[in-house]
Amino acid sequence: MKKTALILAIAILATLCLSGCAGTLTLNVYNWGEYISDGSEGTFDTIKEFEIWYKETYGNRLKVNYTTFASNEDMYSKISSGAVSYDVIIPSDYMIARMAEEKMLQPLNFDNIPNYEYIDENFRGLYYDPDDIYSVPYTYGIVGVIYNANEVDGADAGNWDLMWNEKYKGNIVQFNNSRDAFGTAMYKLGYNPNSTDKSHWDEAYEELLTQRPLVYSYVMDEIYNIMEAGEAVIGAYYAGDYFTMVDNQADDVDLCFYYPERTNFYVDAMCIPTCAKNKELAEIFINYMLSEEPAIANAEYTYYASPNSIVYNNETYLEDMGEEVIEVLYPELGSFAEKYNEFAYRNLSPDMLDYINTLWENIKIN
Repeated sequence: MKKTALILAIAILATLCLSGCAGTLTLNVYNWGEYISDGSEGTFDTIKEFEIWYKETYGNRLKVNYTTFASNEDMYSKISSGAVSYDVIIPSDYMIARMAEEKMLQPLNFDNIPNYEYIDENFRGLYYDPDDIYSVPYTYGIVGVIYNANEVDGADAGNWDLMWNEKYKGNIVQFNNSRDAFGTAMYKLGYNPNSTDKSHWDEAYEELLTQRPLVYSYVMDEIYNIMEAGEAVIGAYYAGDYFTMVDNQADDVDLCFYYPERTNFYVDAMCIPTCAKNKELAEIFINYMLSEEPAIANAEYTYYASPNSIVYNNETYLEDMGEEVIEVLYPELGSFAEKYNEFAYRNLSPDMLDYINTLWENIKIN
């Protein structure tokens, strides 16, 4: 049924484009920085190849406007302002839940996304989209701590305390968004990062105030250059990005990585916001992203774990990434869903978010 519907949809769209579409179609994609294979250093250029594939498949020219955001909160603010329109966005789980609740996402037509069949069952029906209506998983992972072994005593590593170690004052970078920054403090304190008890957040606030004099900078994508150059020696970030930093680290930098016992498990997924002007085209793009060549290329480029069976069952991919990388990206955790349900960020109430954001602004001012 799905294949029949897809063929029909393709035929209708192709006919319309060939007979009535003038000029070039436009697709607006909004994604994290460093989060797609971009053609650099001979890699697969996902956006360019999609434009070529679309022209060959549908006979019509397509231009993808690809822009990036630094945090879920930045993305949310921009879209909720109503000043912009995007066709495909790739938020994290808790933000997907919030946007769905606020009716900022469109239900997907999976007849146009037949490659969804490759998404592992472990990544379906998760809390942020329990009925799999609004999202298609893109990557997943775990937050860990990165440190420069040439400057940091390995005996100090192993938990969140390293991010608060006064021996490394002025050499620590912290997340530049409230959810992730507070997450590090909440995990350190042993609290649930989705707590509704304001006293827990107050304690986390005090932890972040204590950390403030030790912080070199609050960062998102800036962490790449800072850690690679050795400007700072400790920082929390997403597992996949650690390997990107290792690839580009200076000769006198030796970056290492570990997972604290309690940390954030996350899923980032492709969605279509209500402001999208080209929903069917967006679904075609999402389906393309799940196909073999771009899916493997994006996984190799970003170093993020993939929920796509085409990727993690591909022997060439496993060999190219290497044993060390695979062990970090796909650690032996037992049930991912169990860990995810215990540690992942969830959508908080507007009042609680306002409270946390107020605390965060106070930290930044201080």
